[in-house]
Amino acid sequence: MQIMRDHPTLWIKGNTSASLKGKTIVLAVTGSIAAVRTVELARELIRRGADVYAVMSEAASWILNPMALHYATGHEVMTRITGAVEHVEFCGMSGKADLLLIAPATANTIGKIASGIDDTPVTTFATTAIGSNIPVMIVPAMHEAMYNHPAVAENIEMIKCWGVGFIGPDIKEGIAKIASNEDIVLQVERQLGSKELAGRRLLITSGSTAEPIDPIRILTNRASGKTGVELALEAYRRCAEVTIVHRNRIGCAGIKEIYAESASQMTEAVLEELAYGCDILISAAAIADYTLNSADTKIKSGGELTLHLKPVAKLINKARDEYPDLLIAGFKAETGTSLDELLERAMHTLETSKLNMIVANEVGSRGIGTDDNEVYILTPEDTGYIHIIGSKRVIASALLDELSHLLISRK
Repeated sequence: MQIMRDHPTLWIKGNTSASLKGKTIVLAVTGSIAAVRTVELARELIRRGADVYAVMSEAASWILNPMALHYATGHEVMTRITGAVEHVEFCGMSGKADLLLIAPATANTIGKIASGIDDTPVTTFATTAIGSNIPVMIVPAMHEAMYNHPAVAENIEMIKCWGVGFIGPDIKEGIAKIASNEDIVLQVERQLGSKELAGRRLLITSGSTAEPIDPIRILTNRASGKTGVELALEAYRRCAEVTIVHRNRIGCAGIKEIYAESASQMTEAVLEELAYGCDILISAAAIADYTLNSADTKIKSGGELTLHLKPVAKLINKARDEYPDLLIAGFKAETGTSLDELLERAMHTLETSKLNMIVANEVGSRGIGTDDNEVYILTPEDTGYIHIIGSKRVIASALLDELSHLLISRK
C-alpha cells in the first residue's frame, strides 16, 4: 500500500493565521530579478492558509530554478502548457483558482497582457483568468525608466480598467522595485477576505501620546501601538476605509495615517476626521490624562524640578458629545486589580462615556509592548463579557467581529 504524505513545506500551512484558509492562489512568475523574492512570498501565503501553485515563464526559469518554487509551494511548477490545459484547470470558467497573482510582472509581460498576447504560460494564464472573471493582481518590477515609458503607463491604466489590481511598485534607487512581501500579502488578504466592512469608514487612535516639557523632553507612557496597528490592518483586510491617528508608521498605501503627538493634537485630528463621516471610532490609544505648559527653551539640568500638570479633556467624551449616534469602542487598562474590579471599572467607563463597547485588560504583566494580550470585551447589551487570550492580531480580529455585529444590529 502506498502512503501519501504532504510535502514538508505544507507543514507550515496556517501557522501565522487562517486569513487565506481554503483559498487557491496561482503565483505567476516572470523574468525579473525580483523573481528570487517569490520563494518566501509563496511561503508567507501558505503560512496564512492558502494553497499556492506556481507557473513560470521561460525567462523566469533563467533567474530562479523551478525546483525552488516546487520546494516553496509543495507542488510541481507549471513551466509550459500541456494537454492537461493547466490554464483552464486553474483559471478557466470553472477553474479552481481564487486568485492569479503575477509577481513579479515585467514591462514585457504587462504589455502582452494588455494586448492579449499569449506566448508564455504566464500570459496564457492571465488571458484565461481575465476572460473568466477570476481576480488578477499584478506586482510590477522593472527599471524606473521602463515604468515611466508612456506605453507601459497606458498598458497599466488599460489593465486597471478591466478590474485588475496592481500592487506597488516601490520606486527607489532608479528602480520600480517589487512591493514588499508584507504589502503583497496584505493586499491579497483584502482581495480574498471578508467584505463585511466594505464601504465603512473606521477611525482608529493608537499608541502613546507625548506631552512636551520643553523642546527636547516629553511626558509619555509605555504603550507601543501594536494593538492599534493590528486593528487598522485587520479593518483594511475586511475592505474598510481606514484612518489611523498615531505617532507610529504603518506605511500601507491603502491606510490613511495622521501623525499626532500630544493628546490635544490627537483629539483635534479625530474630531476633524469625524466631520467627514465615520461609522466606527476605535479609541485604542493610551492618551495622556495630564498635560503641562511647555517651556520655550530647554530647561537647564541640575537640581529639583517641579512640573505643574493639568488634566486633559477625554477624547471619547468629546466625540460622544458631538456625535451621539457614532459607534465608539474604548479601552480600559488597569494594573494591580482583580478581575471583578477590572470589569467593574470598565463597565463604569462604558456607561459614563456612553460607549458601545469597551476592551478591558490588566497590563501589569502583559499587554504594554508585548505581542500578545488578555482582554475582556464588554457591551451595554450584555451582562457578561467575551474573554480573549492571544496575539494582538487575534484580538484585533475578535474585536472587529463584535463591532461588525454591532453595525449589523443597527440596521
